[in-house]
Amino acid sequence: MKDQELLQRITVNPKVMVGKPVIKGTRLTVEYVLNLLAHGATVEEIINEYRGLTQEDIQACILFATRFMENTTFMPLAVETS
Repeated sequence: MKDQELLQRITVNPKVMVGKPVIKGTRLTVEYVLNLLAHGATVEEIINEYRGLTQEDIQACILFATRFMENTTFMPLAVETS
């Protein structure tokens, strides 16, 4: 599936979840899905827990976050000393 097709699975609506990016047709935020993955949940576990979700929805969350990070500038909060 092409990137643009995946990204169309994510929507932002100020009336849904206070405008956070969600998987289209759900109230599952990209942040929530990424947090599940970060804490060890597998794609299969997430799909089984949330009926109607697909592997492509999970991929869309990861791609959305990747694209978001591309446009973010990071500044160190403190200088590391060795």
